Amino acid sequence: MTFSLISVALGGAIGASLRFLMAMALMRDGFPVAILTVNVVGSLLMGVATVALNRAGLPHWQPFLMAGVLGGFTTFSAFSLETITLIERGQFGSAGLYVALSIGLSLLALAVGVTFARSLI
Repeated sequence: MTFSLISVALGGAIGASLRFLMAMALMRDGFPVAILTVNVVGSLLMGVATVALNRAGLPHWQPFLMAGVLGGFTTFSAFSLETITLIERGQFGSAGLYVALSIGLSLLALAVGVTFARSLI
């Protein structure tokens, strides 16, 4: 447990640093190209890592690479993996509900947080 936690923490630091560097490299005025790119690239890499680590018999690398590096790079990749897993299990209704709730409730929570913070400051 402790080794996995350290692996996730180290990977998360690497992933967050990579996200920051990519955001700086792709920063544009207007449309958020940098975060869109990070989300798409992170999701692509999560798909590759899921198959590659399982086929290579290296599941012990999942905490570092998937939860850590890719989780720090973009949590959207974890969201995408969970959605595809539900779809592959044939749980289409659950997948749709998960997507709708994840996006809708996250946007609502952010709006509530912003409103709450603005009322205090």
